[in-house]
Amino acid sequence: MTSPKSEKIQSVAGAKWLAWPETQTVFAALARQGVVTRAVGGAVRDTLMGEPVGDVDLATTATPQDVIDLAAEAGLKTVPTGLEHGTVTLIAGKRSFEVTTLRCDVETHGRHATVAFTLDWLEDAKRRDFTINALYANSDGTLYDPLDGLADLHARRVRFIGDAAERIREDYLRILRFFRFNAVFGALPYCQKGLRACVRERAGLDQLSGERVRSELLLVLAAHGAVEACEAMHENSLLLRVLGGVALPLRLRRLVEVEADLAARADAIRRLFALSVLVGEDVKRLSAKLRLSNAETKRLKALLSIQGLACPSNEQQAKAMIYRLGAAGARDACLLAMSQSHDRAERRIWRSANELTGRWQAPVFPVSGNDLAEIGVAKGPRVGELLAALEREWLARDFADGRDALLARAAAMIAANGHSESGEQT
Repeated sequence: MTSPKSEKIQSVAGAKWLAWPETQTVFAALARQGVVTRAVGGAVRDTLMGEPVGDVDLATTATPQDVIDLAAEAGLKTVPTGLEHGTVTLIAGKRSFEVTTLRCDVETHGRHATVAFTLDWLEDAKRRDFTINALYANSDGTLYDPLDGLADLHARRVRFIGDAAERIREDYLRILRFFRFNAVFGALPYCQKGLRACVRERAGLDQLSGERVRSELLLVLAAHGAVEACEAMHENSLLLRVLGGVALPLRLRRLVEVEADLAARADAIRRLFALSVLVGEDVKRLSAKLRLSNAETKRLKALLSIQGLACPSNEQQAKAMIYRLGAAGARDACLLAMSQSHDRAERRIWRSANELTGRWQAPVFPVSGNDLAEIGVAKGPRVGELLAALEREWLARDFADGRDALLARAAAMIAANGHSESGEQT
């Protein structure tokens, strides 16, 4: 097949994923009877951008049944994950590969387009979303670039294939994908044609499930360009639809600046909190609208509970905070406090507390309810009261007391009450 003139003779030879024995096994299995198979999309794109590669997707001229038959001949397991759309998953060793037959759209009606299989690589490329995702690579790494995606990738330009509005109407999630890929790969200013199309078609966001929106939004927030993407979405009245309420891009910007200053890992949920949570009702709204997991909702509630935490005045108080919140929770508290404080001295204290989370590990409180039972404390509310009092003193003494010292203190507290814990007079 003759390649389009726009094809660039470049290669991803040497990519780790291409050298995997499993990858070469799959390529070899599908290389019979004149079949042409190429890696496509993320693996190729991410390799060219120096990003790590996880999954490897393949496009092929073989029909789904041919893929199944060829895989069986090679001893590979197959899973018919999307036969109606031409997709078969091949299992090689511990790795899986989605293999999809080349397709062209016969009729488009949202996500569920009617497709026909084809041998035309250009037609297959034209039905994808962005040019940077229409990059293919042969088993030897040679690139096939029918739509100048490589030029866009080098220019860090996220450009829709064909008519942007048509691509969006095929799947409104592509609005969020436009901002996600810009957040990961793009440079300012964004492609204006694509941006204008996203704005015009924004009402389509209301048709998307909360799960799909959540997945894309968290990917946006985890990216290094999250601030610029969220600001662009906010300025163009998209964030309100996505979040269903308040959007605070300036607060997000301050948090990301603190993360960069402290070399802290980007955290999508912490960034979501900074972007859109002021009160408990915001957590409830986000949880329902984005279909957040129980763990994600719990995390937002925890972040809300530590927002506005008093600044520790000394290292002992900082250690007590780390003990109470755990290292991860204390880091969250420090990052949020630094991003919301305008007092330089206070920010320095929070910075020191954050550093402490990395070099000091909180000890385990050495006394339990069973220990108190051994010295005669009956089960009941008194056990919790005594443990809380002992823990307060333990923290005040900078974790110095061991189990024996704390139990002696508990006995002294009991004696001071003038009766035993079983209720008998002493």
